[in-house]
Amino acid sequence: MPVSLFVCPLCQSPLQPAIDTWRCDGSLNPKQTTHSFDVARQGYVNLLPVQQKKSKAPGDSQVSIEARKRFLNAGHYQPLQTLICQKMAELLAKNELPSEQTNKPVNWLDIGCGEGYYTQVMAQTGMDTLIAADISKPAIVELAKASKAASSLWNQKDKNDGIKTAVIYPLVTSAAHLPLRAQSINGISSIFSPILPEAFNDILSDEGYLIIAKPDIGHLATMREALFDDVREHDSDKFLQELAPYFTLLNTYHVSTELKLSADDLADLLTMTPYAYRAHTEKRQALLASVSTETFATKAKFVIYILQKMAVA
Repeated sequence: MPVSLFVCPLCQSPLQPAIDTWRCDGSLNPKQTTHSFDVARQGYVNLLPVQQKKSKAPGDSQVSIEARKRFLNAGHYQPLQTLICQKMAELLAKNELPSEQTNKPVNWLDIGCGEGYYTQVMAQTGMDTLIAADISKPAIVELAKASKAASSLWNQKDKNDGIKTAVIYPLVTSAAHLPLRAQSINGISSIFSPILPEAFNDILSDEGYLIIAKPDIGHLATMREALFDDVREHDSDKFLQELAPYFTLLNTYHVSTELKLSADDLADLLTMTPYAYRAHTEKRQALLASVSTETFATKAKFVIYILQKMAVA
């Protein structure tokens, strides 16, 4: 692990990982003093200073995380997980990324990783270091636990000796203030997470990759029709214009899957999405009541974008 991969979120000085406490060297701090960040017992590190928080407990709540874990672990979105990781593995297999021959590790960032449903499989696609970042502390706690169970946590001595698995660094951090050195990352994945063109451009190496997954047109259409009087369609590619100054779009992929949901599945899906608070309580209750005796049918539709950072002329 290069010493300077991480930077201090307070003064941007190089930040050195250590088993108990991460500490910056203070070289960029006007006062030349250092900052320290304790490693939690689960193995994650909180690099979200109070001044970068917009609320006391930012990000997804424990209730939302538990609902998402149940829903995703039931396999409802597995086709999306499979396609994302397949495309990621193809990119990592290309000679354009650093390889063992150049002795340069491949560093990947999964931004807005949540509890790690996609992250854990990403770790098996060929990179060396996988930084899993989310602003939600409860989500990162869950991801750290899962990473430890898979013997892939950064501070474990008993790393997985089977198939190549990346070393995972779970971080609580803001996507707008990533604690990473400029041009230190070879790839970024953003699965239903914020798109920050300038921040991504800053930390990505030249010709690094960006994988974005968003809801596609018609995603969960029947559910949204039951919840809202005025259904607005997903404008999935609206951010591409913002990325255009920095990135070239290489490919677009679409994937869909038919869902047959029980009342419990549907309740979890509602809880893990913005529909949990955007829809009127009466409509949510009516929808759940309608599936008390039979499954609810809907279709999940996603779009995946593969982009590459433009080389500096």
